Amino acid sequence: MRALFAALLLLGGCGREPPEVPPAMVVDDAGDTVRVDLPARRVVSLIPATTELLFAIGADSAVVGRTTWCDYPAAARAVANLGDGINPNLEAVLASRPDLVVLYNSAQNGGAATRLRELGIPAIRLNTDALSDVGRVARLLGRLTGTLRGADSMLAVFDTALAAASRPPSDSPPKVLLLVWEQPPMTIGRGSFLNQLVELAGGQNLFADVASSAGAVSIEAVAVRDPDLILTTTDGPTAFATRPEWQVVRAVRERRFLPVTGSEFNRPGPRAPAAIRRLAALIEAAAG
Repeated sequence: MRALFAALLLLGGCGREPPEVPPAMVVDDAGDTVRVDLPARRVVSLIPATTELLFAIGADSAVVGRTTWCDYPAAARAVANLGDGINPNLEAVLASRPDLVVLYNSAQNGGAATRLRELGIPAIRLNTDALSDVGRVARLLGRLTGTLRGADSMLAVFDTALAAASRPPSDSPPKVLLLVWEQPPMTIGRGSFLNQLVELAGGQNLFADVASSAGAVSIEAVAVRDPDLILTTTDGPTAFATRPEWQVVRAVRERRFLPVTGSEFNRPGPRAPAAIRRLAALIEAAAG
């Protein structure tokens, strides 16, 4: 009996407190070193992409605050809405009693991150701009919330689905104008998530030579480059297509549009493979 009791103590830790997990020292994407006590159990996620990832890796019970734009999954809407993710309302954040705040890596969020740390609340700033950020951010959040196994499982499925959805490179892919704003016309350059989706779906960004993530373009420049297709981010008829000045663009005259809506097209996350499949089907239908 004495030996059995000793064995139970070794196996179950009976009569002892659970072992403490040492805190993590995180270097965030702004270059700041932040101490986070593990696991974080009350997380305010002020980036739609990280909110989606937290739910996907099984850390949804830890999410106690979100932004207005955190619309997926549907269960995220039950979390307290703290407003915008840029220059957030610190009073609302503090009222959620977080032990971790996740902010987008923007200079505008620098003051909020500093103030939260001064108040003893770990705040990290993260980049969520590209497909390559999905795995890195998911594993970081998994480590900080104690759901690393869930993150690894989700990413295994994600990587397989991404490979299956991606189209092989073509010698003559259709040229696609990514029109994200109509007046003035604005497009997306190569440094963007949407550019990645178009390329993986079998298209070529008409302005892939633009280094910035977004910028204004002239209708004349669009006409000279002569896109085969025009991707729009509005559902239904687009006002620009009826304007006389746009009729110099062949794709406008021929009504070759790729209307895409839904937040899966503007944030890297688990739904990216589905977005690629949807875009590839639209490209094939319009090009044919």
